[in-house]
Amino acid sequence: MILFLNGSPRLQSVSTAILRTIQAEAEKTSTVEWLDVSNLRVQPCTGCEGCRPNGECVLPEDDGHRVGKLLGSCSALVVGTPTYWGNMSGPLKALFDRNVTAIEHCDKGMIPTPLHRGKKAILVTACNAPFPFSMMLSHGRGAIRSLRTIVKAGGFNVLKTITISSASRFEKTSVKWTSRAKAIGRKLGAVNSRS
Repeated sequence: MILFLNGSPRLQSVSTAILRTIQAEAEKTSTVEWLDVSNLRVQPCTGCEGCRPNGECVLPEDDGHRVGKLLGSCSALVVGTPTYWGNMSGPLKALFDRNVTAIEHCDKGMIPTPLHRGKKAILVTACNAPFPFSMMLSHGRGAIRSLRTIVKAGGFNVLKTITISSASRFEKTSVKWTSRAKAIGRKLGAVNSRS
C-alpha cells in the first residue's frame, strides 16, 4: 500500500493537485491510502518521552496513532505540503512529531534505528515565492529538507522530489508539472507492484 499524506489545508492547492496526479497514476497498479492531514484529529506531542520504552505514543488514542500504524504497513510514502516559512505545514509537522517511534526506534541514550529501510518516498512542495527565491534553503528547499530529514531517519529511500515555485502562477506551468507528476506516479506504482 502507498500512503499519501496531504499536508495542505487547502484541498484545491497546487501541492494537492500534484499529489492527486501522482495518486491517479500509482493506483493503476497499486493500492493507495489517501489522508488529508488537516482533517485528522492529532493532539500535539507533549515531549514526555513516554513513547521511548515501548515504541508507542502514550497520549489518548487519536488519528496520530492510526497514521503510525499506516506508516508501519505502507510500502511507500508520498508526502506533499505547501511551504510555510521555509517549512512544512503545521498540521503535518504535528503529525510527524507524534510519530517519531513509528518512524525510528529510539531507546533512551541509544542510536535510533530506522523502521522503514527499503521503502520508497516521494516529497512534494509548492511555494509561492518566485524562482530563484523558492529554491533558497529558507523557502521551498527548506520544506523539502525538513521532510527529507524525517523520512531518511526512518530509512525511506527518496526517489523524487518536486519543488514548485511561484505557485500562484501554476496554471502557466501546470502541463510541465503534471507531466512530471504522472511519470513519478507510474514509476512509483510499478516499483511498488513488484515489491
